[in-house]
Amino acid sequence: MSEQPKALLPDDPSGFQPRTILWLITIVAVGLSLFQLYSAGIQQLGLFYQRSIHLALIMMLAFLLFPVFGSGRKRGIVGGIIDTAFFAGAVLTGFYLSFNLDAIIARAGFWNQTDIIVGCIAIVTVLEASRRAVGFGLTIIGVVFILYAMAGPRGALPWLGEYMPGILAHRGFTLERIVGQLYLGQEGLFGLPLGVAATFIFVFVLFGAFLEVTGAGKFFIDLAYAATGRQRGGPAKAAVIASAGMGSISGSAIANVVTTGAFTIPLMKRLGYRPAQAGGVEAAASTGGQIMPPLMGAGAFLIAEYTRVPYLEIVKVSIIPALLYFGTVYLFVHIIAIKQGMKGMAASELPSMREVMREGWHFLLPLVVLVYLLVMNMSPMRVGFYAVVSVVVVAVLRYLVWFFIIGPRQGHPVDWVKIRDMVLAGFRLLVQGLALGARNAVPVSMACAVAGIIVGVVGLTGLGLKFSSMMIALSGGNLVLALFLVIIASLILGMGLPVTAAYIVLIVLVGPALTAEFGIPLLIAHLVVFWYSQDSNVTPPVALAGFAGAAIAGAKPMETSFQAWKFAKGLYLIPLFMVFNPELIMGGPTHIIAWNVLIAICALAGFAAALEGYLFGPMGLVSRLLMIPATVGIFWPDPVIEVAGLATIVALLTLNWFMARRSAIPV
Repeated sequence: MSEQPKALLPDDPSGFQPRTILWLITIVAVGLSLFQLYSAGIQQLGLFYQRSIHLALIMMLAFLLFPVFGSGRKRGIVGGIIDTAFFAGAVLTGFYLSFNLDAIIARAGFWNQTDIIVGCIAIVTVLEASRRAVGFGLTIIGVVFILYAMAGPRGALPWLGEYMPGILAHRGFTLERIVGQLYLGQEGLFGLPLGVAATFIFVFVLFGAFLEVTGAGKFFIDLAYAATGRQRGGPAKAAVIASAGMGSISGSAIANVVTTGAFTIPLMKRLGYRPAQAGGVEAAASTGGQIMPPLMGAGAFLIAEYTRVPYLEIVKVSIIPALLYFGTVYLFVHIIAIKQGMKGMAASELPSMREVMREGWHFLLPLVVLVYLLVMNMSPMRVGFYAVVSVVVVAVLRYLVWFFIIGPRQGHPVDWVKIRDMVLAGFRLLVQGLALGARNAVPVSMACAVAGIIVGVVGLTGLGLKFSSMMIALSGGNLVLALFLVIIASLILGMGLPVTAAYIVLIVLVGPALTAEFGIPLLIAHLVVFWYSQDSNVTPPVALAGFAGAAIAGAKPMETSFQAWKFAKGLYLIPLFMVFNPELIMGGPTHIIAWNVLIAICALAGFAAALEGYLFGPMGLVSRLLMIPATVGIFWPDPVIEVAGLATIVALLTLNWFMARRSAIPV
């Protein structure tokens, strides 16, 4: 019995976490998940109650999980004192607001000294928790924005305003005004980003965690292998399909690479893919999981809140672009398999589709429940609650059927000892799922909290309008150049920010210009920025998903990142297609949508063939060069040029097929 409690403790790969801390991590994590489930499905709480308690528990968990001097070192006396102080700060600042909410609202705008001091502690605590859970990049940006708010003749740091360029200059704000905006109001720490993280995102992260601990990840991977394993490049194609399924619920491209890549990358290498290619395919496919409905990482919820478009509509309009992206990655994989003369895997090495479905069909039921409730227009938060409950219920029912019916028939009789062990095992699995969901939510919630600081400062200083003016001036009013500037900005931000934070910062800064000045519909502007925010996962010099794939594949990080960047080219082209062919997102006559899908498929296929120099057979240099203006023509907002571009691509691909067939006929 002494080993039973130990199974409830989280893994500690470093070996430096004391047993007491591991117990605290489990208790806080389980408490956080139970609080979220209670507020999602039983009793919804007010805005400040929900968000302040969520932030308090998330920060407490962050300080327990990530010691001040790094996870690879023991805390020591000094580290223990610092961590205890920040832990106390998380408790104080998180619960101060909920315990004193009525009094704080009553003195709105006339804060007392305690309010300001606690607010200052809250901002420092959030920034430190972000440094530990997310990294230095986001923390530094948060500090820069706070300093920017202080800079100006009436600000707390008037001398700093002298260094502000003319268009960025503002009057400056006092410490009290900034704290009131960021901690005591609805536009800072407890604004929309954290609100989405504390409601929709958390319950769906918890849903993904329960799928993981109950074995759904292996089911989806086996399903992908059974479907594609016999084809050329089967493991790589399985990686694309499995990543599409797992990436949508994982909330992190890097986590997706590590999860599915552990299975797919070694098999790709064994089949003949170079290590860098194998890691690149997995990184590109895992990044695509973040744009794949129904969950799209955290993006669908944020886009729905910002645009006031129903969540279900976001899901529906994102299906075709996501399929186009994965189709492009799939095509790259197929081209490489043909070029290198690869064969499929032997049937004896693959799982049977019938066997996979027989063993894991029940994992599809929670997804059916999720989609059905969304179609019924239920609140996404409540949908997430029932999705989590359905996973638990399905897992319990399946095990009970095996334990009491199938097991005895196979020679495993039931007795009280086995029943007791079954109940304990089920309890441990429940605790494991609750704890894993909370731990997985820490980075995204901390990113959203700091993003709230950035959004609060932008609203306070009017920086969004200033940035829009700069963008219009630099682009000269040219839409393509403006979109190119968004790509550059997303790439730079992505080097230090997670995707969710990069999206929030970018849309706050460039969104007004894209919609008001360039006439892009609001929903398309958000989708474009969200897609471009993904590119930092696969674009050198900082490509975190590419680096994770390289580590598993045993390849060079930069070479793997370049391969991932090449396979993920749909991230750049498909948003452009949304802008110049808005019917794909906004809807329209059926024949117009069908035409747009057709030309998008041809453009992406032609571009992939030109980039690889191969489709049905080797493609000559002239054909590859002609493919570039033809692809540009597809995106040109002129029907004649569009048709000419499509005709050129079809002619070049037909010529490639004819030449490949002729070379294959023996003389």
